[in-house]
Amino acid sequence: MTVSPSPLAFDHLVVMLRDELEARSPAYQAAGFRVSPLGRHNLGSMNRLIVLDSSYIELLGWPQGVEPPRKELASQPLGLDALVFRSTDAEADHAWLQQAGFDVLPVGHLERPVDDNGVSRLARFKTVRFNTQPIEGLRVYYCQHFTPELIWNEDLTGHPNGARSIHSIEISAPDAAEIAAVLARLVHGQVVEQEGRHEIRLENTLISVVAAPGAARARIDRVVLLHADGNLQEFKVA
Repeated sequence: MTVSPSPLAFDHLVVMLRDELEARSPAYQAAGFRVSPLGRHNLGSMNRLIVLDSSYIELLGWPQGVEPPRKELASQPLGLDALVFRSTDAEADHAWLQQAGFDVLPVGHLERPVDDNGVSRLARFKTVRFNTQPIEGLRVYYCQHFTPELIWNEDLTGHPNGARSIHSIEISAPDAAEIAAVLARLVHGQVVEQEGRHEIRLENTLISVVAAPGAARARIDRVVLLHADGNLQEFKVA
């Protein structure tokens, strides 16, 4: 008997800040987030992180005044940009996606130096990205962590505003049922319909897809954070 894989966990949400990353980052600190120091990837992109209990928000961009070093980022507008799911075996995920007919790129290797209590270390990842995105309008990919202790550490958590986790992510799409079905397939999850919403429950967040009949493509519309006091608050792009 074949055992179905467990649903993947949500890894991180990408907020595209293009070449305004450094200029816009202070606004997140002013909003009560503890934002990581600037990181520089081996592929030329830069980031700063808002690290939460079991996921994080990646503020992504590149140096001001230069061409985007990663071609897949060049046309991405400012704002909520990508959903990234956690991989425990990038090669295996690549293999099943390819077998399932998805247009995937070769497994990528990503790294960036991190200061770890005065010692320079490399945060290392493998990624599985798509040559053709499975959902028009959304960037989706997978990330396998080899040095999670350099991401989830006490220096980067404990936000002054009390933010703890990504409670939910809402996507609007012209055909909500179809888009939700594709997302569920990508994460080994199931879709549950709740009052017109198509919901996919992962172990650490809820993704819902709602109908937007006049829309040309899918988009991430809303991200809600759970705070330490139990309150929910919408995450705003600065």
